[in-house]
Amino acid sequence: MERWKGRVALVTGASVGIGAAVARALVQQGMRVVGCARNVDKIEKLAAECQSAGYSGTLIPYKCDLSNEEEILSMFSAIKTLHKGVDVCINNAGLAHNEPLLSGKTEGWRNMIDVNVLALSICTREAYKSMKERNVDDGHIININSMGGHRVVPSGDEHFYSATKYAVTALTEGIRQELREANTHIRATCISPGIVETEFAFRHHNSDPEKAAAVYESMKCLKAEDVASAVTFVLGAPPHVQIGDVQMRPVEQVS
Repeated sequence: MERWKGRVALVTGASVGIGAAVARALVQQGMRVVGCARNVDKIEKLAAECQSAGYSGTLIPYKCDLSNEEEILSMFSAIKTLHKGVDVCINNAGLAHNEPLLSGKTEGWRNMIDVNVLALSICTREAYKSMKERNVDDGHIININSMGGHRVVPSGDEHFYSATKYAVTALTEGIRQELREANTHIRATCISPGIVETEFAFRHHNSDPEKAAAVYESMKCLKAEDVASAVTFVLGAPPHVQIGDVQMRPVEQVS
């Protein structure tokens, strides 16, 4: 990770869970991290904690609604002005709504597509532009995917979400191929965790907190820090090593 000290990383969805853990880990490694979310109060608190801990990097909170392209473009413009550009793009933000295929609301489906697929694609495009403008040839795009992007579980409230994560699997490989066609050494990776103990299940099952709690009580789940460790492992790989997809899950998770 030594070569990343002082470089700029963007982490989307950095206020809680995996995003917060990744932001903290990168700041600890000496990176300048722009952490974005719709609400930055928790990121501001995390930034203060990182500073108090004496980490060598810095965390810069940025308020951004990733379902709004104009706000994403404005964020990249601000990063260019204040920090020259993005060297590492961690597309972490994602959400799930309990909207089955046969009875779900279009609004919920659209919101999942906007954040899980379109925002990831827009951030990737803009991060690549930033790297290309500055002749950065060793950048990295990391998509936080899901095991739901590799198999379909028999649960109607997961199916549309799973479809968006299958899209992330395809997008990551497409990005890798296009980066090769462009003759760059910029890398693209997706990290696909299984069940991670965060606020995710409680947001997904917001009308049934007992169901959400049961998800995490059924086994020893991954922690957000486990996923953050996977991110630093991928970033720390030698520049000639392309890690395509990291699949990780709790030992006790069946599927």
